[in-house]
Amino acid sequence: MKTTNVAAIIGGGVIGGGWAARFLLMGWDVRVFDPDPDAPRKIGEVLDNARRSLPGLSDVALPAEGQLSFHRELAEAVSGAAWIQESVPERLDIKHKVYQSLQALCDESAVIGSSTSGFKPSELQENAQRPGQIIVTHPFNPVYLLPLVELVPSPENPAAHVDRAKGILTSIGMYPLQVRAEIDAHIADRFLEAVWREALWLIKDGVATTEEIDDAIRYGFGLRWAQMGLFETYRIAGGEAGMRHFIEQFGPCLSWPWTKLMDVPELTDDLIDQIAGQSDAQSGHLTIRELERARDNNLVTMMRGLKAQDWGAGRLLNAQDQRIGSLAGTLDDIADLAQPITTVARAVPLDWTDYNGHMNEARYLQAFGDATDKLMALIGCDADYIASGDSYFTAETHIRHIDEVHAGAKIKVTTQVLLGEGKKLHLFHAMWEGDRLLATGEHMLIHVSLATRKASVPDARVAAPLAKLADAHAQLPMPEGAGAAVGKR
Repeated sequence: MKTTNVAAIIGGGVIGGGWAARFLLMGWDVRVFDPDPDAPRKIGEVLDNARRSLPGLSDVALPAEGQLSFHRELAEAVSGAAWIQESVPERLDIKHKVYQSLQALCDESAVIGSSTSGFKPSELQENAQRPGQIIVTHPFNPVYLLPLVELVPSPENPAAHVDRAKGILTSIGMYPLQVRAEIDAHIADRFLEAVWREALWLIKDGVATTEEIDDAIRYGFGLRWAQMGLFETYRIAGGEAGMRHFIEQFGPCLSWPWTKLMDVPELTDDLIDQIAGQSDAQSGHLTIRELERARDNNLVTMMRGLKAQDWGAGRLLNAQDQRIGSLAGTLDDIADLAQPITTVARAVPLDWTDYNGHMNEARYLQAFGDATDKLMALIGCDADYIASGDSYFTAETHIRHIDEVHAGAKIKVTTQVLLGEGKKLHLFHAMWEGDRLLATGEHMLIHVSLATRKASVPDARVAAPLAKLADAHAQLPMPEGAGAAVGKR
């Protein structure tokens, strides 16, 4: 019989709730100790968000969710727990009292991790019964999605205890970054504090607003940092000559009065050698062109994800699409209705290709689904119509893969209405690159009432334009492949 691991969460605020969700969804039983009577509600709401988002990061099934319980007695929460995460307020006196109580009740082998963003482990361990049991494990919000956790030991922490903490954190999908030396605010928050201080000066001096500062980050270097960090990004900026060239070219800027933070280390030859050597060890196995391609792949994937959410840089991309799109907006914009209508015209993005180097099956369906959506909008089944309570649901789909499609290919999809009457909408899509036929997609859709989720007849806003288009397309010959089944010639 499998024994479930137990994690005790001490403090159920934003960070504690995120830890609870991370452990719970990775199969651990979680016990929460928090005197706040609203803790179950707050953690329940965090858990709802985690359940809808975290599983989607995996392409395999997550472990069976553990059991969540809330406890008024500390002894009940920590008894038998393998991991105890302290996320109480950032006051050293409060944390010391918590550790005294914990260590009187918990197993000696348990890891006691602290979510502190500022205190050093040696400060947390002062006057502790077992100093080596306590270690800094500083996460980032939302804990259930972001993998980084700064693991900061002191000389009091046995190596085996640190390794055990690393193993547990890795097992729940986190990246334990072991900090080499105790330092206030660890690593990541020192960067954040520097940026935060500079931002405050920019606002105080009237140079920028909060929104303008956020725009500078989310539309620019924030995207680059998200996938390559600081030094790998600057290595690319150095071109083929690498990091040493970048430092030699831009290093003198550090002495210019650009920033309020002027305590800058001198760029001695030793420091330059150290940075260049570490950068070579990090990325020297890749050429500058390989790094650029990796960067571009990552940026396209991230920005297209933001585009799907219409957020940040993705919102800019959507607005640009609206400005430059050349497809018809209504049937009245189409000169000749008696021909198949172009419903998609685009390039195949980098993230649509698979391990064979060509577009994968799901993306054919996406392209044809986009074509269906465009045809629906042309006949009046647009956002306003759907908001009023009616739409079309796809009932059946048949796709033929005729030729390969690669990233960068400029494709278009033409759409022919085979049937458009009553509750039925029967479409035939053809995907082209120039005059080369790549694939076809045949779709049967049924008009439904969103209130009843049952088939219904469209009203005149859709029925009349659809009838007009269907009559025009009735003069076209039946396209080759229409009505085919799998394997049928």
